[in-house]
Amino acid sequence: MPDFTTLTIFAGAAFILAVTPGPDVFLIASRSLTQGRLAGLLTCLGISAGYVVHTVLAALGLSKLFLTVPIAFEIVRWAGCAYLLYLAWKAIRTKTPDGEVVTTPAIAPVKIFMQGLLTNLLNPKVALFILALFPQFVHPGEGSVLVQMMVLALVLNVITLAINSSVIVLGSRIRARLSRPRRFPRLPQYLMATVFAGLACRLALTQRA
Repeated sequence: MPDFTTLTIFAGAAFILAVTPGPDVFLIASRSLTQGRLAGLLTCLGISAGYVVHTVLAALGLSKLFLTVPIAFEIVRWAGCAYLLYLAWKAIRTKTPDGEVVTTPAIAPVKIFMQGLLTNLLNPKVALFILALFPQFVHPGEGSVLVQMMVLALVLNVITLAINSSVIVLGSRIRARLSRPRRFPRLPQYLMATVFAGLACRLALTQRA
């Protein structure tokens, strides 16, 4: 179990990371903007679950494959790109009646959660990030490495959820304002598709080192 000083320092680092805009923030914001507060929250929880999975894999040494086997990094990276492009296509494929305002195709809550989870799991940079940061705050002589890393993951998720809550609320409020005009009924769909496509391009340009 990490001591109080270690947790405090890690919490400070996690806070800085949480307030720095990144792919997760853009995805959560776009979900909240196009589908509302619940969709944003479910996406955030899916991403948080992804961090937990990455942490377990790192503690078990499996994430080191991305460092020792370059092809593993490439396979996951391009799988992530393909999945994000698929989500972009799904976001714009639904037809809408003339004059009807929609907020992207209706998606079951479980699917929204799973999309957040998979976009996180299929980003090998997240695994490398955890491999680089977490070991600095883990002391093998003070107990189970897995338990210590899971505690760190919990701290990271609590902080990111607290920060992203404001993003979710802001996005849902903007959505309420944008849903009134009927001049651009498919605007939310195109916005969501643009975010997914942008994240795919960003991941495609990501380098292992």
